[in-house]
Amino acid sequence: MFALYLTHTVLSVSAAVGFITLFGVAVMDGVLLITYVRQARAKTPDSEEAILQAVAQRLRPVLMTALLASLGLLPASLSHAIGSDTQRPFAIVIIGGLVSSTLLTMLLLPTLYELFERWFGTGRRQRQQARAEAAR
Repeated sequence: MFALYLTHTVLSVSAAVGFITLFGVAVMDGVLLITYVRQARAKTPDSEEAILQAVAQRLRPVLMTALLASLGLLPASLSHAIGSDTQRPFAIVIIGGLVSSTLLTMLLLPTLYELFERWFGTGRRQRQQARAEAAR
């Protein structure tokens, strides 16, 4: 929305389609990052170390995806030719959204995961360990 505001572009159907596309990419990046965090946690019991490893592993693919899409849509976002009325809002939404979603995925999501792990994960693990010890 901020990218549309900065470029003085109205919210249109093509911009809404861009939001849907952007939502899918952002969710996919988040799910992949959380999957990598869980895999790293299986190898490393330290939560902070596992999160840092997962972010380091996923940083390059996420940045490459965002950069490739942004550079590919840059001509459409700058165009003023015939037909650009439908392409420009779509491109602006995706470029602006990819920048913000990439930053949020790589910075905010790991932080929230660590907080939720501290709040909810530790107690659950302790209960599971207690049940396993009681079963022995």
